[in-house]
Amino acid sequence: MLNLIPRSLRAAGRRVAVVQRPAPAVATATPTLPSCNVAARLPGLRGVPGGPHRASPPCPWWAAGLLGTLLAGCTGSAEDAAGVHEDDHGHAAETAAATPGRPAAAATPDDGVLVLTAEQIRASGIEVVAVGRGGGGSTRLSGRVEPSVGARASVASSVTGRVERVLVAPGMAVKQHQTLAVVVSGEAAVFRANALAAAAEAEAARLAHARNRALVDQGVVARQDLEASNARAVAAQAQASAAQALASANGAPDASGRVRITSPVAGIVGNVQVTPGGVVAAGSVVADVADPAMNELVFTAPPALAAQVRPGMTLDVSGPAGSFAASVTGAAADVRPQGGVAVIRALPVQGPLPPAGSPVSAVVITDGQDDTLSVPADAVQRVDGGSAVFVAGDAGFRAQPVLTGRRAGDRIEILGGLSGSERIVGTNAFLLKAELAKGEAGHGH
Repeated sequence: MLNLIPRSLRAAGRRVAVVQRPAPAVATATPTLPSCNVAARLPGLRGVPGGPHRASPPCPWWAAGLLGTLLAGCTGSAEDAAGVHEDDHGHAAETAAATPGRPAAAATPDDGVLVLTAEQIRASGIEVVAVGRGGGGSTRLSGRVEPSVGARASVASSVTGRVERVLVAPGMAVKQHQTLAVVVSGEAAVFRANALAAAAEAEAARLAHARNRALVDQGVVARQDLEASNARAVAAQAQASAAQALASANGAPDASGRVRITSPVAGIVGNVQVTPGGVVAAGSVVADVADPAMNELVFTAPPALAAQVRPGMTLDVSGPAGSFAASVTGAAADVRPQGGVAVIRALPVQGPLPPAGSPVSAVVITDGQDDTLSVPADAVQRVDGGSAVFVAGDAGFRAQPVLTGRRAGDRIEILGGLSGSERIVGTNAFLLKAELAKGEAGHGH
């Protein structure tokens, strides 16, 4: 079609194309045409200045075609200016979503809120806990597992003699009053003989008093003699009782002087210090017996700290088998003056203790306040340069800035940022922190 246009008009058309490139607005420029009334030949332009009401020379047919071509080019340029232009970051979809008349994008959670499914929470090991109360300073203690005072016994011989038999060995379980060893002692034989003699004298005095009573009734013996025989009978009985108690205290020997050394408690034999045929002195230890079911925790502490510890306080104990909670049963300052330390005793809240002799450590919290909020130490994370916890809500997990205080064991005081009614992520909160940082990095350009 352009071959039918004169050269002068084709040159004008090229000049128009050059003008349209810098800005779409230039596309409205009207090219230089021959003096003719083009609007008069286009029905859509009737009524405008220069229309059919104004006389003009007839216009060739190719002028109308050229005007239509120019108007079509201008229309395309306007559409390009109003369309969506994709930037260097590939956000064309976002611009299109914001344009009126186009469908809105899917709703997204607020900034700082992470939405996880129940399956994701379970697979990540995230645990939601309530905000606790109570804070204070913490002190780490060292100690050991020891048998309680009433559950251990160092069984000693009460007489000097020769060890005839040893009936137990280390590690054996024994019952209360079970025989551990048999000792033959001449001293024990004397105790036995004295008890028998005293019992015989007491019996003779009792019989003499009975005869005097009968003679007094007959008027043969004076009442004064009756009273004297009564006093002798009472004294003889007292001597017999003392001799019998002395023999019992020394192992209740038999007629041959054999003494059975028995355990006063039930438990496990720990150490046997005698052998058959050996000689044991009075007061020497024969064996140690302890009840493993009655062990306790014994910690050493500075006297000033022991003065702040009260029975019933909770300790976080770490032992060979793991961590567990224990309750303080007693604390005494300066109970060991040679070392300048005090002793704190405790029992586990539940479950058995490690074997006696096992080393343990514990954390005790003092100067606590019941109205202070506290959270697990793993719950506090560094977010945007400050401390924060992840609060669980209906929309997801939200990073809540907090003001932290002292650390007591595995918990941290919260001085501000929480009301106490929230439920927070107490375990694996660092996973949410990493996910939050990943999301911020994706939108940080």
